[in-house]
Amino acid sequence: MDDLTLATPEQGSDTAAEAKALPNPHELATQLVAKLCHDFISPTGAIISGLDLLSDPSAQDMRDDAVNLIQTSATKLVTLVHFARVAFGAATSAEAFSARELNKSLSDVFSTMRANLEFDIDDTVVFEKPAARALMNLGYIAGNALPTGGTATLRREETEDAIVLTSESKGPRARLKPEAIEGLSGQPLSDGLSGQWIQPFWLYSVVNEAGGTLDIVSETDSLSFKIVLPKK
Repeated sequence: MDDLTLATPEQGSDTAAEAKALPNPHELATQLVAKLCHDFISPTGAIISGLDLLSDPSAQDMRDDAVNLIQTSATKLVTLVHFARVAFGAATSAEAFSARELNKSLSDVFSTMRANLEFDIDDTVVFEKPAARALMNLGYIAGNALPTGGTATLRREETEDAIVLTSESKGPRARLKPEAIEGLSGQPLSDGLSGQWIQPFWLYSVVNEAGGTLDIVSETDSLSFKIVLPKK
């Protein structure tokens, strides 16, 4: 069993050393934009390919395939944009989100994964923006931790002082890549793919900014997350 804990400065971490280890805002923005471009380029390219087929007189027998490709890719692109608006805090005037909204957005994203989502949170629960960001990123990472399929279960509990978000990923070869572990620990990327690092690091940043904690327990074919966000 592996156990990873994120500590906030209030819990005794060396803030000077931590600040020195973190990427500067420009580098962080570059990595985040690169991930979004990577996510968006595939469905965008597929839409263009479908439009090229529709405009090709010699490929009219593939018209139905082209329309299907465009529809599927456009749906995927919209799904990713809606997810990114909440998960990364892009332009949105909403300060709170219903569990129903977050469930819909995450379910759409999971339709592009091999993992299944079990959203075990009542639809009427309202999430303030920091908790919504944390849940969206947590759900995405929990799903990606199941590369061959399985089920990621999300739950929310509330205590007198905190909001507790948990996820449990169960399936064959459930795991985090080394660069994802670095990101969740608040460490800069060493080796590996930046696209696998940036979203875990973003989750670390969201939790850390809120003064919360993140615990991870890894077992055979199982990976559990627990985020505690203090109430303001």
